[in-house]
Amino acid sequence: MPRIIVKPDSLDEQTVRFAPAPLTQPLFLNSLQKSGSHLLKNIVRMFVPIEQQYREQFIQWQNLQQHLEAFDPTRNFMSYGHLFFSDASAIELSGVRKILLFRDPYDWVLSRARFYLADQFVSNTDYLKEGRLSIEDLLSLMVFGIGNKAPSLADMYEFNVAAWLGSPDVLPVKFEDLRRHSEDPETAEAEGFFSELLESSGIALPSDWKERVRVGADPAQSATARGNLSGVSLSVPDELPERHKRLVDYCAPGLRSLLGYSAAN
Repeated sequence: MPRIIVKPDSLDEQTVRFAPAPLTQPLFLNSLQKSGSHLLKNIVRMFVPIEQQYREQFIQWQNLQQHLEAFDPTRNFMSYGHLFFSDASAIELSGVRKILLFRDPYDWVLSRARFYLADQFVSNTDYLKEGRLSIEDLLSLMVFGIGNKAPSLADMYEFNVAAWLGSPDVLPVKFEDLRRHSEDPETAEAEGFFSELLESSGIALPSDWKERVRVGADPAQSATARGNLSGVSLSVPDELPERHKRLVDYCAPGLRSLLGYSAAN
């Protein structure tokens, strides 16, 4: 199994300082890998008592049955993970509030590439860090997957994102919106964004919400934030090359439109 190396953060003491009100219903923060999972988790943590934060594991399909207590309606945990949509996951989360975080597939390819090259990610694909592969070929692997080692972009988005969009109690959240509004929470648009996010999470918007957002969004508190990754051996571009944009569209036709990303995005 892949292993992610993260350093502990110091957000618990901040959570205690804010004295958040308890949740009255279980909450699951679901996300596509490399779509700002820690940013979302750290922000929402500022609004949830520590004793209601389920931290045993990032919940995924492989370990779902071992962590069903995370969705116990008598305990009302906030949990998080990268969970495929399936009959079992839909049933187990039927009484749980759900947030679904994803990012533009074009940018996801770049984020995934950086992570596969970073020291913080340890797996059976570590040979990609040896510098024998061009960045163009690495980006192609991020789109089409690596046999028996890494799923394709189409599979990741189909089961982690698109299939969940049919559920009436799932709030879709774009990473780009989360990042923009957490960087500048002073706008009316940001207030509307966080009001909806928190309401869908079963949390009333407190008067100090801006301070909580700023604390939770501090990049220094996330070991997997782009600026905190180390050891990246290839120069990953800031924008996906045109040829790889076309490959994404070939691999997952209609995906960006479904998720609300136009050609101008």
